[in-house]
Amino acid sequence: MAINHATDENFSEMIGGALTLVDFWAPWCGPCRMFGPIFEATSETMPDVNFVKFEVGPGNERTPAKFGIRGIPSVLAFKNGELVEARSGLMDQETLSAWIMELKGA
Repeated sequence: MAINHATDENFSEMIGGALTLVDFWAPWCGPCRMFGPIFEATSETMPDVNFVKFEVGPGNERTPAKFGIRGIPSVLAFKNGELVEARSGLMDQETLSAWIMELKGA
C-alpha cells in the first residue's frame, strides 16, 4: 500500500479511516531515517491499514503541537479520526506489526 503524506492542511482528511498510523518524522532525524523503511515495509504487508507520514518542520507546526509531539519518530494511531494510542522512538518491524495487530483487535 502506498504511504500517504499529511500536512497541517490535510491532516484531518488523512485520519478518517478505520485504522490509521501516522509517523511524525524529520529528514534530519537519524532514528526517523532508520524507521522510515520499516514503516514502509509494514505498510506493504497490511493493506487494510492507512499509513501516513507527517514531516515535522516549518509550515507544519500546528498538528504536532496539537498532539503534544515532543520527540520523533512518534507514531500515533487513529480509529475513525480519534487518537487511540501513541508510541515514541524507533520500533523494529516485529514490534510495529504486533502493535498494529493489538490495535486491530481493540
